Amino acid sequence: MTQPVYATREDVMRAMDSKLTARNTGQIDRAVESASRDVETLCHRRFYPEVATRYFDWPNSQTARPWRLWLDDSELISVTSISSGGTTIAPSDCLLEPNRTGPPYNRLELNIGTNATFGGGQTYQRDITVTGVWGYTDADTAAGALAAAVSTTAATSMSVNAAASALLGVGSLLRIDSERMLVTGRTMATTGQTLGGPGLDAQAKTVTVPVPDGTQYAVDEVFLIDSERMLIVDIAGNNLIVRRGWDGSVLAAHTAGATIYAPRALTVTRGALGTTAATHANAAPVYRWEPPGPVRQLVIAEAIASLTSESSGYSKTARSANGSSERNRDQGALEAQRDATYDACGRHARARAV
Repeated sequence: MTQPVYATREDVMRAMDSKLTARNTGQIDRAVESASRDVETLCHRRFYPEVATRYFDWPNSQTARPWRLWLDDSELISVTSISSGGTTIAPSDCLLEPNRTGPPYNRLELNIGTNATFGGGQTYQRDITVTGVWGYTDADTAAGALAAAVSTTAATSMSVNAAASALLGVGSLLRIDSERMLVTGRTMATTGQTLGGPGLDAQAKTVTVPVPDGTQYAVDEVFLIDSERMLIVDIAGNNLIVRRGWDGSVLAAHTAGATIYAPRALTVTRGALGTTAATHANAAPVYRWEPPGPVRQLVIAEAIASLTSESSGYSKTARSANGSSERNRDQGALEAQRDATYDACGRHARARAV
């Protein structure tokens, strides 16, 4: 994935109850990225936050009020600095509008109670320079912490704790301190713990996994013992309550003392979206950027539709998993989801007075 996406590989796999295989993950990543770009096209906007400097003509072709700059498709979340004609304007002299519903903000106005003005450059081209965070939303959620320090700015792998392991996936957009990172891969790493006695048999009804310290795990985290993956659905003291044979792995017996692994090693793209790579201390909080709910749901739905269409050769019928039956493919629910997402998050044509 080269650009931020609005759902993770794991979101789609869980929705499809899909097996974890190298071939399948490649298909899913491709479908998620394609669906994310399709949703941007549908809604006429990009949703993720990006730190950047952008330039605007003044006076521009919109002949707006002398204190008003329409941003159009360059939606703004916050301003770091602004200048016009080479003269710096204090961000405190700027008003971001509409203030009642933003961000995102679609126009920037100078406070007419100050002496700030636009213009004054030798030409009108790129007279106004605005540096800030651009996009639809900069909302993020606490998602665990680092399990080890990131000691160099070139490192592309890092270790996270159980909470982060449960909440993050391939495609997640992270923030640690002021740096953003895009998760491009996850691999298993030892938890430092082993299976307690008396071990596990190979029956799906055996769902209690004894461990030395239950506080070192999190609900919704997947872990690996031998070659069987398990999903934690609850934690009772030092017992993990799990679903056995997760991600298409095979039920098996496991002896006490077997090493427990979890996908706590992340591969990331550093300094993403205009931020700067930096070092980070052990236990530094990790935050996950949250796309709008309807956008995330539509990307999951579009990715599933793409994958199921691909498996059926893009025919108008859908085959069952074992190929024994077919049914007409119903696109009504997907169309309704598209309409709902556009209504909630689309950038509509606007009527305005300049």
